[in-house]
Amino acid sequence: MNTNNSQPSLSLNAIRLRLNELDDQLLKILSERRTLSLDVAKSKVETAKPVRDAQREQELLVKLINNGKDKYQLDAPYITKIFHTIIEDSVLLQQAYLQNLVNPQESRKPLARVAFLGSKGSYSHLASLEYFSRKNTELIELNCKHFKEVTSTVESGHADFGVLPIENTSSGSINEVYDLLQHTTLYIVGEMTLPIEHCLLAPQEMRLEDIKTLYSHPQPHQQCSEFLSRLNGVTLESCVSTADAMQKVKELNRPDVAAIGNSTTGKLYGLQVVKENIANQTENHTRFIIVARKPVEVSTQIPAKTTLIMSTSQEAGSLVQTLLVLQRYGINMTKLESRPIMGNPWEEMFYVDLEAHLGSVEMQQSISELTKITRHLKVLGCYPIENIKPTQVKLEG
Repeated sequence: MNTNNSQPSLSLNAIRLRLNELDDQLLKILSERRTLSLDVAKSKVETAKPVRDAQREQELLVKLINNGKDKYQLDAPYITKIFHTIIEDSVLLQQAYLQNLVNPQESRKPLARVAFLGSKGSYSHLASLEYFSRKNTELIELNCKHFKEVTSTVESGHADFGVLPIENTSSGSINEVYDLLQHTTLYIVGEMTLPIEHCLLAPQEMRLEDIKTLYSHPQPHQQCSEFLSRLNGVTLESCVSTADAMQKVKELNRPDVAAIGNSTTGKLYGLQVVKENIANQTENHTRFIIVARKPVEVSTQIPAKTTLIMSTSQEAGSLVQTLLVLQRYGINMTKLESRPIMGNPWEEMFYVDLEAHLGSVEMQQSISELTKITRHLKVLGCYPIENIKPTQVKLEG
């Protein structure tokens, strides 16, 4: 009895051709889905419905998971990962459409002058490319040597936007940027989170014990501190950015010198990966803010974040009073950071991120009350939340 499949097996070339056909069909379907997502956004303009409908997203994902399992033998994590990406893209697409309606002057700008830290390929540069690609905006790139130059370039009008890293999941808040926000006239108009994948890079293959000098920005040095502690006799040298560090290592072209940075950028500078995944945390992300001279108008249909800076009196419980105001109006605080006020010893400025639209009744009433009980309060910006939280579903079994 012949137990083999009765159908003749396909050749490798035939299999690859069929895979190519299926990939092309997937691209076509994704394009059609994007068009329909845009139609949904247009319909929401008339109905004033919010962009996200958590209940519908959950129901959709559960249905897809069940169908994938029963009809196509696809496991839940695979389907969930794919459709989280699709849903995120759909939400961002709809938000961009609604934002263009309330900011028509911005939607007509196909080019933007953007200031960021470091050379081409730095993490700030990669964040700039990622953020503005979502807006279908081409960049005129303005490289800066330090964070102050980023803000001053925008303040002077030489750049339309500035991109600044504000916090990292491993090394924490970037204090230099927070301190700049005390005195800048700029507004926060956007945010994004970039996954950070640190590698050890060098011009040629090398052993870890041969490294004598390691170049990078101070932030990656902190984020990879556990790995660095296992290296003996290595001198850490700081550069403007990871891209500048890679450029330096390429120019030196020595067998005892390496850099920390992104593998993709490493290829750009002719470096190869010596060791991957050297950060303290595997899930290493940096949040960036986008600043401009004028605030952005945020559609009320879009989830928004408002950032404040404020100082309180030196009396006991003064900070708690401000937090109770936010609690009373049901406003969720996602970040509270304190920094010393320059020139005023022992006094602090508080930076507060709130999940709330500045134009909401709750937010306006909160600001009115906070103004009365704080020594200083300033709104740094209200901007769309573009870090899309994945739809959560409970899986059986």
